[in-house]
Amino acid sequence: MGNTDSANIMETTIDSKRVFDGLILHIDHITNRLPNGKTAPREIARHVGASAVVPVDAEGNVWLVKQFRAPIDRVLLEVPAGKLDAKDEDRLLAAKRELQEETGLTAASWTHLTDIVTTPGFSDELISLYLARDLSCGQSHPDEDEFLNVVRIPLHELMEMIARGEVPDSKTVCAVMLADRLING
Repeated sequence: MGNTDSANIMETTIDSKRVFDGLILHIDHITNRLPNGKTAPREIARHVGASAVVPVDAEGNVWLVKQFRAPIDRVLLEVPAGKLDAKDEDRLLAAKRELQEETGLTAASWTHLTDIVTTPGFSDELISLYLARDLSCGQSHPDEDEFLNVVRIPLHELMEMIARGEVPDSKTVCAVMLADRLING
């Protein structure tokens, strides 16, 4: 096994310039000093962050949403999720909001599963993953530009779909696998 000390591989940012301000992404070009003293350009997509929820009902069903994702030009099966309103927004409150907006559900029991970085090669996006239990149904209120279908799938069946590669969304895969581990051991 190689050297586990991080100090010998750390880079230091010596210059940063915002080159794009978008609706959900901001792009920075940075210059980093490498451990060998040379410099290298980096391009970073800055994202406010998000929260995602695995809602599991008393019968063991996971409530999911199907929605069209323009960057990959297809409909995906995903856990309810959404971006934070601000970088410092409480992530659990954001998860509760997104669950209610997208599915109409509220939950009496919440467990933080983990935080994931989605694509650290070019983005700083961090998604907090939660398990929601003790669900109550209500009225959904998706954003006006959000069109989705809510579906329920038994957790064991969803795990099989993930194993077969039928669920490519990384936050959904991570969140469901962690929720299954917590629920089923």
